Amino acid sequence: MTGRTHAWPALSGPLQLLAFRLDGQRHAVLLAAVERVVNAVEVTPLPGAPPAVLGLIDAGGVVMPVFCLRRRLQLSQRDIIPADQFLIMRAGLRRVALVIDEAQGLVDCDSAAVERADTAVLEQSPVQGLLKLADGLLLIHDLSRFLSLPEERALEQAMEAAR
Repeated sequence: MTGRTHAWPALSGPLQLLAFRLDGQRHAVLLAAVERVVNAVEVTPLPGAPPAVLGLIDAGGVVMPVFCLRRRLQLSQRDIIPADQFLIMRAGLRRVALVIDEAQGLVDCDSAAVERADTAVLEQSPVQGLLKLADGLLLIHDLSRFLSLPEERALEQAMEAAR
């Protein structure tokens, strides 16, 4: 079962986003994809996983991959610390944990205010759009685009081998 899908909800009408901080930058995901925010826990390495996947965690009896947005966006790398949080959410057909510095709360906006990130520079990125706020930009991510198809296959193989 692959977690890869291009079915990003049509950005029309009102949107609810969950904003979070990562390396001083503000990011967001659609609130509808988020199940909960939890404190970070130890991650078990997963041999053969793509570099943007840190490993696996067991969250409430469900084993899921941990995605590292720092690696995907080529931000400075650091170890997970106790103050970090995980967003437990759906990324396509897969449940995942996304490492974040801190959840910052809800942002309500109209989809007309979101600039679609469909330029060639961002095409292979999980960035779906940009929202201009009074105090800066908010990068909106679509985690169903987090992994490329070859990375998704590698993750599936690594998870199968770990079972």
